[in-house]
Amino acid sequence: MPRKTAEPIELKEACVRAAREVIAELGVEHLSLRDVARRLGVSHQAPYKHYPSRDHLLAEVIRRCFESFTKYLEARERFDDPGADLESMGYRYLSFAAEHPLEYRLMFGTPWSEAAQHPSLVAEGRHSFDTLRNVLRRMHGDSADTRDAVDLDALFIWSSMHGLTGVMHHNLTCDLDLSPQVTHGSAQHVMSMISNAMAARLQPAAIAPPAASPRPKQHKAAPTRKRTVRAEG
Repeated sequence: MPRKTAEPIELKEACVRAAREVIAELGVEHLSLRDVARRLGVSHQAPYKHYPSRDHLLAEVIRRCFESFTKYLEARERFDDPGADLESMGYRYLSFAAEHPLEYRLMFGTPWSEAAQHPSLVAEGRHSFDTLRNVLRRMHGDSADTRDAVDLDALFIWSSMHGLTGVMHHNLTCDLDLSPQVTHGSAQHVMSMISNAMAARLQPAAIAPPAASPRPKQHKAAPTRKRTVRAEG
């Protein structure tokens, strides 16, 4: 009985690698299955065996970026204190963006075409977000009552990390005359601000003293005139 070839699996993986090369060299807007086939030296119909369209191939590329991102976050230094663990994750987020700029742009800077048709991509993206949620659940608790608080804080932290990444890698930032201390200390400053915000948010609300009863309005007495008694004589 002839042995089955592994060619279909190899072609599927090769398509992903070729797609990443196209994106890295020419940009995501130039990705096409025909160009991928040309790079691989196969017929232009061959990639369609695994990817019905260019968008399906792009979705798989982005899914793998999220998969790598999640693993990178989960490989952080762990702490029993959720606040310290959250800070550790924040630094891992920034490190991933600096070390893997292409993957970061694909995850957060590329529109998802027909995302509903790519459930594996959506699932992997949620997995990444859940990594942050899980730390916040250690702070707020894991119940239906705390779900919104966890999600709001997750969005606040995510937007802070994403915003800092975008600002520090923007061309304009180089022309803002920032001192080296500001540039190098920006991440620590943002982490500190997030830590302060979380500490204030998790503090039990102070019990306000009961309001004092309003005093009745006191009217000033009209000034009395002194009578001048004239001596008779």
